[in-house]
Amino acid sequence: MRQNFVAGNWKMNLTLPEAQALTSEIVQMLHDEPTSVPAPQVVLCPPFPLLLAVGRLLGESGNPALGAQNFHEKESGAYTGEVSARQLHSVGCQYVILGHSERRQHFREDDALLAQKLKTALAAGLKPIFCVGESLETREANETFDFIGQQLAAGLFHSSKEELGQVVIAYEPIWAIGTGRTASSQQAQEVHAFIRGRWRPPTMLRWQLIPLFYMGARATLRTPASSSVSPTSMVASSAVPR
Repeated sequence: MRQNFVAGNWKMNLTLPEAQALTSEIVQMLHDEPTSVPAPQVVLCPPFPLLLAVGRLLGESGNPALGAQNFHEKESGAYTGEVSARQLHSVGCQYVILGHSERRQHFREDDALLAQKLKTALAAGLKPIFCVGESLETREANETFDFIGQQLAAGLFHSSKEELGQVVIAYEPIWAIGTGRTASSQQAQEVHAFIRGRWRPPTMLRWQLIPLFYMGARATLRTPASSSVSPTSMVASSAVPR
């Protein structure tokens, strides 16, 4: 049975007190509410300055787990303002987001760089949450499957079976980000079915078991942290687990 996966990308939001308040509420909510069996894997991905404080509130059970939003592809060096995968692991991160559309667009992260970062993350003991997704133009041109297939091939197919077993794939339709539009369950399921059924790397015989979720749905929480912070952007859920 596949385990559901729920990840929260907090992006560049929240101060330290706000993050502590929200984390405490999420941990309490997960403790109080009944869950399915097996329980979903929950991951919180706060900004870099908040990682250590949030991680301490999460505890050592691994669920919820701590994740990061990015890192530099090099292990160390003179890269002012950057952080390494080893540094993230040393403060308790278990997961890291790779290939998010905002990183691809605003920071020009291409397929070759993401393939390198994937290797670096795995070598440091981090589990990559690898994002794929198409623009509105690509979808309207009926090229969604070709585009996502290329992203998967360039980013993942160089990996071994053991390495792929540590990867989570997130379908993130770019056309549904900040537009007020949301992919329907059918649209998300079609992409999930394509990834699982028709696009399989030669090194991964158990491709069907890689965690895969839709990155775009939101679960609403109430938080006392700040009335100016929208909690709907704090937790993204696997609304269509496949």
